[in-house]
Amino acid sequence: MASSENQRNIIVAIDGSDSADFALDWYCKNVHQKHDHVVLVHCPELNRMLHSQRWNNSVYVFDREVMEAMLKDEQHKIQKDLEKFAEKLKHHGIGGKVKSVMASKPGEGIIKACEDEHGEMIIIGSRGLGTLRRTFMGSVSDYVVHHSHVPVFVCRNKEHHHHHHHDHQGEQQKCA
Repeated sequence: MASSENQRNIIVAIDGSDSADFALDWYCKNVHQKHDHVVLVHCPELNRMLHSQRWNNSVYVFDREVMEAMLKDEQHKIQKDLEKFAEKLKHHGIGGKVKSVMASKPGEGIIKACEDEHGEMIIIGSRGLGTLRRTFMGSVSDYVVHHSHVPVFVCRNKEHHHHHHHDHQGEQQKCA
């Protein structure tokens, strides 16, 4: 990567969801500068794979061969996702890279990637969870906002979340 005094390292959290795609599109249309180096950060959730090993809702069954096969399948899926995300960079004509980060929680992985890549800002989508669900489950974007040492843009596509926020009917997109 060629160094430039105008270059900014931008972290964009991406997971294949519509909200992550919206955030990337919003960045491209509203914030992107010619010399930006974009790092698309993907934090696969391995917890869902482990939860699939549950039996009877309380007992975990660990079979080494089954676990190795599941890990291999998960690695293959992650590789396919990374290739798909790299295509998004090409589609937008943006220089950068795609990075997969393993962490116990996606928010932690995004913060770690930002530190490792010397990110100057983070762009992240929001799924628009309701207040109750966000309170119990937490929110990746909330975690990132509260733990980041760089500016964070949280992007929410109002067209996909109108049922949570009826008071802003005319507004189509929002990034805070």
